[in-house]
Amino acid sequence: MQRLYDFLRRHPTGVDTFWAVLLSGIAMLGVADSGADTAAKLVAVPSVIAMGVVVALRRRWTRQMFWLAVGTGAYQLSAGVESHVADFGMLVVLYTVAASAELPRTLSRVALGLGLAASPLYALRFPVDKGNSASNVMFVLFAMVPFALAWVLGDSLRTRRAYYAQLVERNQRLEKEREAQAKVAVAAERARIARELHDVVAHNVSVMVVQADGAAYVMDVAPEQAKEALQTISGTGRQALAEMRRLLGVLRTGEPQESEDYVPQPDVEQIEVLVEQVRAAGLTVDFEVEGTPRKLPSGVELTAYRIVQEALTNTRKHGGPDAKASVRLVYFDDGLGLLVEDDGRGAAHELYEDGGADGAGHGMIGMRERVGMVGGTLDAGPRPGGGFRISALLPLKKG
Repeated sequence: MQRLYDFLRRHPTGVDTFWAVLLSGIAMLGVADSGADTAAKLVAVPSVIAMGVVVALRRRWTRQMFWLAVGTGAYQLSAGVESHVADFGMLVVLYTVAASAELPRTLSRVALGLGLAASPLYALRFPVDKGNSASNVMFVLFAMVPFALAWVLGDSLRTRRAYYAQLVERNQRLEKEREAQAKVAVAAERARIARELHDVVAHNVSVMVVQADGAAYVMDVAPEQAKEALQTISGTGRQALAEMRRLLGVLRTGEPQESEDYVPQPDVEQIEVLVEQVRAAGLTVDFEVEGTPRKLPSGVELTAYRIVQEALTNTRKHGGPDAKASVRLVYFDDGLGLLVEDDGRGAAHELYEDGGADGAGHGMIGMRERVGMVGGTLDAGPRPGGGFRISALLPLKKG
């Protein structure tokens, strides 16, 4: 049964043609059995055929079939052809015009007006005496009701279709918005993961490389120093693994893991530990804090730590063997200021301006992204007199 229904929906013109043939056949039998003479019967045949065509093609060429129905009605009035069964097609095409969303509502209203006028015009052309004027008027008004009902049904269907189309369009728009939001969220998450991985891996690996080079250099002449360097490498590696575990734990569950295998999220207080670690790796670093230290939002604290970490890593990588660095933290009433400077060779221009090439310079990109996420400002570039400077201001959002 469902297959038959689907077939009929896919072939609307075929269905309309079937009903048109049936309607025209019944109308032809009615005309043939009427008491009119042969000439009158022949005059009625074109109107029967025309109305059959109207019904058969009403959904394919709605506008044209409507005007064909109007012309057929005018022909019947002028030729004196009384109504027959095929005239039911006028109601059908009126309904179709009212229901069609492709046609303007102006044409729908014109169709309603002509449909309502059909009954009075027919009564004038073929008078029917119901005994008195009031009865005649009531008869005409009653004959107008089917045309009004056909139009109301069609217009209601048109309204429902328009409402359904709006719902479908809205649903599609929401789907697209959800997809776009999902893509943005995925991109932001990928950027966050990239920043965290870069900050964790780049810093610790650079420390391990420096210590490994130093251990290899003094292995034969100063075994104790080599042993200390290897211990530093071991400790740095464990710290890197711990931070990686913390990061992976957050990525898997969305919450920090409470376990001895995980380290807490870095904050401002750990910057001093970071500086000591860098000093142990052979880089001279001056550390200074101004203002009254206090607890800051976790996002600001993590951003501050990562900026200092990346800046000192860049100093080791680009500053040269004799470079010295300084780290300055300033607590303001409404924010935290950071200033990291070195007197080394400095970094190539593209590393801090364009993001570098072949994967270089992503640390600076990460810095700018982190600062932007907390609503701060970052300035990075060569320092007058040589070296490199990174200055950041991280505002504190007050709720």
